Amino acid sequence: MTSETRDSINDIWGERTPHGAGQAWPARVDERVSETPERWVRGACVLCSNGCGLDIGVKDGRIVGVRGLASDMTNKGRLGPKGLHGWEANNSGDRLVRPLVRRDGQLREASWDEAMSLIVRKSQELVEEHTSGAVGFYTSGQLFLEEYYTLAVIGKAGLGTPHMDGNTRLCTATAAAALKESFGSDGQPGSYEDLDVTDCVMHVGHNVASQQTVLWTRILDRLAGPNPPKIIVIDPRRTFTAEQATVHLAPKVGTNVAVLNGLLHLIIQAGKTDPAFLQAHTVGYENLNRVVEKYTPEYVEELSGVPAADLRAAGEILANTKTLVSTVLQGVYQSMQATAAAVQVNNIHLIRGLIGKPGSGILQMNGQPTAQNTRETGADGDLPGFRNWGNPEHIGQLAKLWNVPFNKIPHWSPPTHAMQIWRYCEQGSIKMLWISATNPAVSLPDLGRIRRILQKEDLFVIVQDAFLTETARYADVVLPAAIWGEKTGTFTNVSRTVHISCKAVEPPGEARSDLDIFLDYARRMDFRDQDGQPLVKWHDPESAFEAWKECTRGRPCDYTGLTYEKLLAGSGIPWPVNEGHPDGTVRLYTDFVFPTHADDAETYGQDFDTGASVTPEEYKANDPQGRALIKATDYREPHEVPDEDYPLWLTTGRQVYHFHTRTKTGRSSALNAAAPDAFVQLSPEDAARYGIKEGDWVLVESRRGLVIERARLGNTEPGLVFIPWHYGSWDDPSRPRAANELTLTEWDPVSKQPHFKYAAVRISRYAADALPTPGLLGRAVEVARHLVSGEKERTSFASESGVPQPKTTQRVDG
Repeated sequence: MTSETRDSINDIWGERTPHGAGQAWPARVDERVSETPERWVRGACVLCSNGCGLDIGVKDGRIVGVRGLASDMTNKGRLGPKGLHGWEANNSGDRLVRPLVRRDGQLREASWDEAMSLIVRKSQELVEEHTSGAVGFYTSGQLFLEEYYTLAVIGKAGLGTPHMDGNTRLCTATAAAALKESFGSDGQPGSYEDLDVTDCVMHVGHNVASQQTVLWTRILDRLAGPNPPKIIVIDPRRTFTAEQATVHLAPKVGTNVAVLNGLLHLIIQAGKTDPAFLQAHTVGYENLNRVVEKYTPEYVEELSGVPAADLRAAGEILANTKTLVSTVLQGVYQSMQATAAAVQVNNIHLIRGLIGKPGSGILQMNGQPTAQNTRETGADGDLPGFRNWGNPEHIGQLAKLWNVPFNKIPHWSPPTHAMQIWRYCEQGSIKMLWISATNPAVSLPDLGRIRRILQKEDLFVIVQDAFLTETARYADVVLPAAIWGEKTGTFTNVSRTVHISCKAVEPPGEARSDLDIFLDYARRMDFRDQDGQPLVKWHDPESAFEAWKECTRGRPCDYTGLTYEKLLAGSGIPWPVNEGHPDGTVRLYTDFVFPTHADDAETYGQDFDTGASVTPEEYKANDPQGRALIKATDYREPHEVPDEDYPLWLTTGRQVYHFHTRTKTGRSSALNAAAPDAFVQLSPEDAARYGIKEGDWVLVESRRGLVIERARLGNTEPGLVFIPWHYGSWDDPSRPRAANELTLTEWDPVSKQPHFKYAAVRISRYAADALPTPGLLGRAVEVARHLVSGEKERTSFASESGVPQPKTTQRVDG
């Protein structure tokens, strides 16, 4: 019998525990179990980027529930709907339990030795014939730090391929880029604790109420207490977050830079900058002043649609607040001028001197639980330990640490970003792509193109996952992976707080942890250092963590003072943790010294409009020497705008009950029942214009594809339609419903993050009284026949052991 402290489906944020500025955030323990646990095991939630501490309940070798950890600094016992329900995916009956290898066009069960031998043989053949540049890795924001670091060493020092990135490129690449551009290094300047004392919170393109529910609970508790902070929300939709705003600015999609330049203009015009701070601790203010001078409220209204009076109201708050916490997420990161816009948020703090102080911090948010670790370890398009690929001294440090030749480590050009990796696969220069814990057949833009790439005969695809996802169905080899609760490892949240999550149960069948899979690959490939010793010298999570600590020594993300024992003591701990900061570091830059010196900086910077890199010589000639960089830019119009054929804007986003492509949350009965399907959200004005009523089927078309969704009216501006992007075909192949059928292959010139937040679309009422089926798509078939075609090669999962079969799936021609 299920027992729960609250119905988190209907009571998303739970009861209030009000507190005033400077008072401790009270504990409130949330719990949900299906049976009384025999024991509790320490863990942390991995279903958003908040990183809540929790305990995992276990009975008879199965996970039966979770409870929040009252002692944890991140959540003080609270858990959101996904955290309280998402563990049910571990017990799902459709878990992958044995490797699959494609034979005669079908995925058939195989032994681990057969699967790994095939991968190793293919790797060796490709490297011998085409060099290591023929091998690419596309990973996730959901593995553990120890797994990412192992993968990074395999790729960068074992194979020597520059082609390694993750789906974090889709969600938090801009966070890293903006922090590097302003402060010289990745790493959030602020902390969650700043929310407990601040006078003002600004959410830019961030619906925190849905995306980080426990973080929103923290803000709600301040709003319910004495002297609540003012809230500014910049979002084109009226979200849960916007409903609580003191001022809500709803700009047209793609106009963030115009709005933020307008706010900077108002602060400067009000005479509320901090001249002493600017003089001593920043460079570039004069140019910013010149650029934003023309962004008057009236001009910003002309560009963005934000009423001048509303902009002035927000500007007055920002000019006069004594403290400020800003959060930024996908409404900035996945839109036009992503890095430029995120940097303007940093600039608001810098011109007012509101950084490095209690209550004043910047949280360039992550979308995934372990996204910070991909950036730290170099499992994405970065180098481990926040090192600069353009700095030979930094490459030398890694070469010495790993005991490999200097030129073995790819550094002759920037590491290949994800969108370029997929382009190389399309062109045929990458011939093996290893995908771990992510589902690009639903999450990448322009899905028709992605399907074509995955089907290429000259691309050997490996998918490492817990379920037969839409992507896994295209693989040549599928490796069954253990997930959270079935393995031990650490991860770091947005607030730089490191948590440990322990193995509570055994993975099902023959599934293995990602770490064990990578270690097996390294052993079979026989990677060696210059002394002939194994390159990867660790054998389990804790020894991998100890190796990682040495990689961070002296770097901004210094982990050297952390141990597993320390992390099990009662709370997560924010890095840096070292001899100077043995108990961790709540906020960075309290001395107003930034890692921008030419010898320290993680990047030399890029041009916001073109992405052109600043050369080392150029950077050194104007070395900031520890001062923050204020970088300005003018507004640029999005590259695709509505026109006569496609007259509406599309934007995409997430729902409170689901995470990414629903691989886990879609397998929780309560979460799935709360949000079982996608929809298209329209303004009442647009609905009336097109003769659409609540619940009608709507055909949404872009230049790239189409979807058919039910209509939901309200809470969006006229001219804008919204579709949640979580939904693919694994549980409902009856119609095209993945929002990324519509999105475009464009990306920010600096962060290389794709533009999911705008596209031009058209809509029409879909004349069907019931759910469409593949044979009854009506005129949609004429628009996009490629989505359902019986003529294409069929692929299926087939077992040689007589176990029940999932239904046959169909290759599609994008």
